[in-house]
Amino acid sequence: MERSVFDSRLRGGAWFEGAEALIGRGARSAPTQSLRPRRNHRTIFISDTHLGTRGCKAEALADFLAHNECSTLFLVGDIVDGWQLKRRWYWNEAQSRVVAEILAKVDNGTRVIFVPGNHDEFARDYAGRQFFGGKGFAGIEVAFETIHETADGRRLLVLHGDRFDGVIACAKWLAHAGDWAYGVALRWNDLLFQVRKQLGLPYWSLSAWLKHKVKNAVEYISQFEEAVAAEARKRGVDGVVCGHIHHAEIRHIGGVLYLNDGDWVESCSALVEDARGNLEILRWASPSQRHASLGSAEAAVPALIPA
Repeated sequence: MERSVFDSRLRGGAWFEGAEALIGRGARSAPTQSLRPRRNHRTIFISDTHLGTRGCKAEALADFLAHNECSTLFLVGDIVDGWQLKRRWYWNEAQSRVVAEILAKVDNGTRVIFVPGNHDEFARDYAGRQFFGGKGFAGIEVAFETIHETADGRRLLVLHGDRFDGVIACAKWLAHAGDWAYGVALRWNDLLFQVRKQLGLPYWSLSAWLKHKVKNAVEYISQFEEAVAAEARKRGVDGVVCGHIHHAEIRHIGGVLYLNDGDWVESCSALVEDARGNLEILRWASPSQRHASLGSAEAAVPALIPA
């Protein structure tokens, strides 16, 4: 992919029309081949993958997608980081594998629903539109928000959540500045991981630790969760699934089930539903992280860890 071509698609608002030619067709026939066991779920929710950035844990995400099947896959926003791609081009082979795994699921009959976030807000112009012979973009449906009904009959509102973020709503320039600072913290994460890897220690997120230790950040997360839950309560649904704040969580707030599927730059987490409607957060270690902390025999098994 040439930077000029891909960037022009983003700026021109025609990313979807060119995306399959740019990354989809080349990646579509090359999903990860593995003899390791696969787990089956009714539904998987992932968000905040931030493809197009160095902070994206694409190796772990591609590995997760290769070993977890579902009937429905929700991509709950900030999947492609349009903000970053406009500033600086970055795309690696692991990120192409992520695209390949998603498209392989489409080809195998998985329903894939993309609910854009603020970093891929360009896609919101395509909500409800059909692409490529009525299947949706590359077989992916685009929705501004949607309702998911669990196996046990609960109705969950699915949205990214950025419109409940006061910084995004009131001072977008500040959000971009914060995004830059966050990127710096993630680069320090990568340096720290390399040191810990040499010492035989597992991955640990400096940025996540700082976020959860700073009082203002903790208050921000709480206010965001309460605002999203209040919207779900107003809509008369049983719960809400969102992303945006990179903080995986399942809890009841004022009679509403609040679910955040986390992210793939810090926690490498997903929200999954089983055949009975049970919901849980799973965390996934990439192959390189597993090899850094486990012996070779143990490293052969994917790390699926209930949060």
